[in-house]
Amino acid sequence: MIDYGSMMHDAMRGLIKRLLQDIADAGELPGDHHFFITFDTMYPGVLIPDWLLDRYPDEMTIVVQHWFENLNVTDEGFSITLNFGDSPEPLDIPFLALRTFVDPSVEFGLRFEHIEEEEDEPETSEAPMHENAEPDDAIREDAQVVSLDSFRKQ
Repeated sequence: MIDYGSMMHDAMRGLIKRLLQDIADAGELPGDHHFFITFDTMYPGVLIPDWLLDRYPDEMTIVVQHWFENLNVTDEGFSITLNFGDSPEPLDIPFLALRTFVDPSVEFGLRFEHIEEEEDEPETSEAPMHENAEPDDAIREDAQVVSLDSFRKQ
């Protein structure tokens, strides 16, 4: 079975990786671009200062805009130093920890759905089906839709 959801998420993470690498190479954001990046603070490999983890035990949103340093992008994620109340702090964020990525200057946004694995239950159908086919209900339940409407300006 083709896992379109995982393939789509990999492609979206690849887009973010390329974008952040371009910003790292340039050393600054072009024009009015700025990013709101929300990530799971408990995801393995996330490294943030303890005081930030205490304040944001589940998820955190960072803003990459005017001041940032040491943006380094790898295949697995990125590290960046941001200013929190005149205190520069380094952050390491794996791409798999990302929940949302938004650039409000151009009304662009991505949301990563985290779906927990479920036990497969046998499907029953009254109509005969090919052995590899799935009932329409199963297809709808597994489909993942990324909605950009919530990021559009009103």
